Amino acid sequence: MNKLQDRIRGSLVGGAVGDALGYPVEFMGVEQIRHHFGERGITRFRLSHNNEAVVSDDTQMTLFTANGLLNAKRLGIAPKFSICRAYIEWYMTQTREKSNKFNDCWISNIPELNARRAPGNTCMSALDAIYRGREPQNNSKGCGGVMRVAPIPLYAAVEGRMSIEEADRLAGDAAEITHLHPLGYIPAALMSHIIYCLALDSVPTQVSMKRYIREGVEMMRKLYEFNPKEVEFMANLAEKAILYASNNASDLDNVMSLGEGWTGEEALAIALYCALKYFDDFEEAMVAAVNHGGDSDSTGAVCGNILGSAIGYEAIPQFYKDDLEMHDLILHMADDLWCGEVTKM
Repeated sequence: MNKLQDRIRGSLVGGAVGDALGYPVEFMGVEQIRHHFGERGITRFRLSHNNEAVVSDDTQMTLFTANGLLNAKRLGIAPKFSICRAYIEWYMTQTREKSNKFNDCWISNIPELNARRAPGNTCMSALDAIYRGREPQNNSKGCGGVMRVAPIPLYAAVEGRMSIEEADRLAGDAAEITHLHPLGYIPAALMSHIIYCLALDSVPTQVSMKRYIREGVEMMRKLYEFNPKEVEFMANLAEKAILYASNNASDLDNVMSLGEGWTGEEALAIALYCALKYFDDFEEAMVAAVNHGGDSDSTGAVCGNILGSAIGYEAIPQFYKDDLEMHDLILHMADDLWCGEVTKM
């Protein structure tokens, strides 16, 4: 298999793994997590009655990002507009509404993507406004923007379909559809930059990842020159994540020093810390990314997206793949991103 194709698979499946591992503990405090799962917290999937590791709205929206992005060429419309249409279709799966006007995504008929998995209030209210012809009104920097944009740099990196600057801008724009505070979309653009670089690096390392983070920050200073305060806030958190990855403090202490992950900049910083510290140990990265009492599924998802883009699908432990909900669908969507065309299963 082509190396980049394996990296695209790794990023999408890695994100779903982190999401599914963190989802059962998303609303638990640290002591509650330890009470239920032991001192290390949750380390293996908690399976549903169907013996599957269920994913949340994070993976749902990631798949709709991919489907929307791929639809753009087929429909002859701008990628941001096509992604927005896809998000409205996801919104309709959550509200059970039907509309012939928004009927572009074949995945809208997948039962698991019609299940309500704690959809974010900001995403729902913003998409409700757009669906009803109004402008969204919020100042949210929630992590609902950053947790869904991995397909953009993955698609863009193949054969230079988009430059890295174009991919970063589109990722930020896709997050800004629902999250209007600059720290709701700048982290998405920075995440895009890091994933784009890691996916194309023939032999990525912890050292090269640090470089990509810092190069990404420079790109943010260029793309968001009119939001210098927010860019520097994100830059400082990212630099803390790099610093903490080599200190002797516990993962829990380091993560809590970065935040709880409910906001975009905190979710990305936690994910960067975990991916850097455990660059060569995907399992430990996932465990660190979700066991902290904050937005565990989103920090796990973002960490999985990033680290998966570096190590690829084949390097993800098999026990994570065996019981993952929609595993084959996620692989199918990853391969569509690689090919650049929408195909149905």
